[in-house]
Amino acid sequence: MRIELIKRPQPSRWFSAISPLLALALAMICGAILFALMGKDPFAALHAFFIEPLLDMWSIHELLVKAAPLILIAVGLSVCYLSNNWNIGAEGQLTMGAITGSILPILYPDVQGWYVLPLMLLMGMIGGALYGAVPALLKTRFNANTILTSLMLVYVAQFFLDWLVRGPWRNPEGNNFPESRQFHEYAVLPEIWSAAGRAHWGFIFAIIAAFLLWFMLHSTLKGFQIKVVGQSPRAARFAGFSAGKITFFAFLVSGALAGLAGISEVSGAIGQLRTTITPGYGFTAIIVAFLGRLNPLGIIAAGLVLALSYLGGEAAQLSIGISEKSARVFQGMILFFVLACDTFIHYRIRFVSRSQHDLRGEA
Repeated sequence: MRIELIKRPQPSRWFSAISPLLALALAMICGAILFALMGKDPFAALHAFFIEPLLDMWSIHELLVKAAPLILIAVGLSVCYLSNNWNIGAEGQLTMGAITGSILPILYPDVQGWYVLPLMLLMGMIGGALYGAVPALLKTRFNANTILTSLMLVYVAQFFLDWLVRGPWRNPEGNNFPESRQFHEYAVLPEIWSAAGRAHWGFIFAIIAAFLLWFMLHSTLKGFQIKVVGQSPRAARFAGFSAGKITFFAFLVSGALAGLAGISEVSGAIGQLRTTITPGYGFTAIIVAFLGRLNPLGIIAAGLVLALSYLGGEAAQLSIGISEKSARVFQGMILFFVLACDTFIHYRIRFVSRSQHDLRGEA
């Protein structure tokens, strides 16, 4: 007996619309079972994950801080995935964006003025885009697998960051801690509502990017080319669309937004370079992209949900005593059920006996 997936001729639009909600509900049910098996109160755990972070203004600001990089990165990833380019290396592009964007306040701290922050943001985007162009070049020139190349480049970027902050960029006044000097006031991303919390303009950048890319994907020729190349490469060739150019464009956009997320995180939430500048936003953004159905506007909602799970994981660690890894498992469940629901919407399962398979092979 074997299992086959048969593509449905016409997927249900209704189920496609409710798929993210269904996936989230299934993840919550299985998460409750997981917490119960761990000896924790499942209702208290789910309350800590999804309700507790929304009870005061400070937590809402923290929600926006964590949602900003997730939305920025996921919006860029959606362009890659819609064009059938698998970018798994956004974490590395975020890191390189943070590094290149930090050159001015670290190496030239005496250069101060209103123009420093815009230059930092631009340099961060350029750094992320150039790093994203590496797997695009390897694919178009050598037909290399972008999943492997983009993922391996994550570790290159992380080790490079670690070397910088422990070596040439280490703060001379930092008592040998592995971190750079603190950014001066002109290099710090301003807060949105300084009196209420620390949410910064990175969230505004994320919303603007989501709407711009939504418009591009739905109302421009470039968006049409991206979708055609992703859905039917043969039709794209007949139409004269260059798959190589679309690959470069997708990775450049994705890398630039990841780089913007990196420098926004460093200049807004942290204020310096450290050995670790992200809890894995680049990987979690993959979940966000698919939970938002690769729609930039849906990604805004999905980013807020996953940011809520980050805050909820921290709250659950304090209130009911679960581990950080348990919180990561719960986030992984969300991705699993998103992919599972999408699979069953587009495919149906058929069980085939060995004799039937042999007969079909002979025919």
